[in-house]
Amino acid sequence: MAEREDDHAEAWLQLKPVEPLPSQCCGSGCSPCVFDLYYRDLERWDTAQAKNDMSLLSGKQPPESQGCSTKLSPETFLAFHISTMEKVTRDTYLVRFTLPGNCHLGLLPGQHLILRGVVDDLEIQRAYTPISPATAQGYFDVLIKYGELLMLAAGTGLAPMVPIVQSITDNEDDETFVTLVGCFKTFEDIYLKTFFQEQARFWNVRTFFVLSQEVSPDQLPWSYRDKTHFGRLGQELVDELVARCRRRPFTLVCGSPAFTEDMARCLLSAGLTEDSYFLF
Repeated sequence: MAEREDDHAEAWLQLKPVEPLPSQCCGSGCSPCVFDLYYRDLERWDTAQAKNDMSLLSGKQPPESQGCSTKLSPETFLAFHISTMEKVTRDTYLVRFTLPGNCHLGLLPGQHLILRGVVDDLEIQRAYTPISPATAQGYFDVLIKYGELLMLAAGTGLAPMVPIVQSITDNEDDETFVTLVGCFKTFEDIYLKTFFQEQARFWNVRTFFVLSQEVSPDQLPWSYRDKTHFGRLGQELVDELVARCRRRPFTLVCGSPAFTEDMARCLLSAGLTEDSYFLF
């Protein structure tokens, strides 16, 4: 009888949720956090054990049912297969994950993923913002452990850059260097001026503007004069931006089709390779 009671107690212990390690929290203020989920599951386990009713635990999704699904949930980790992994710099990898069929990932602008994996026998979680287009079907791309990012955005092409920069500056442990270049017609056309100003306060973020229809710095606020180029973003300036980077950058480009095509040509001429830039 005593042995049966011990087996019963052991069965309950095996069902008890395991408290996450501090390293499993990405520190990005996710809601719910991995610790929120743990305390929720622990409360459910306490209730089920008090009533000696394991069926009350059925609300937890068993591991075998956690298949790949395009409906992401803040409460459940889903398994995605890695289709390709390209080394783009010494310590940066472009990782492509597959989605079933031709489905979309379904994230809204500004949202990020929490990726979990095991490195050197230690489970690690980090927040990443996908860099693939929101319309991408059947896959999504993530840059893992970026070293330095050069972002070239024209007009509304700034939109996909915003969540990527914020995911870096929101994470105190992320030491990625960022050079964010915004190309606009005039000073009045600059989108999200407050965003540029806030991000430029971070030690690892530099902002730069290219104004194609302004001709004099006298019309600009003093804080913009030293980091604004008049004219169009061309080969000479791209060469200078790449040379200013502390190491060979991974470059993100977003704008009109003509802009992205021109920037791809300039980046190649500046010494970068096709696998070291991404065109939105």
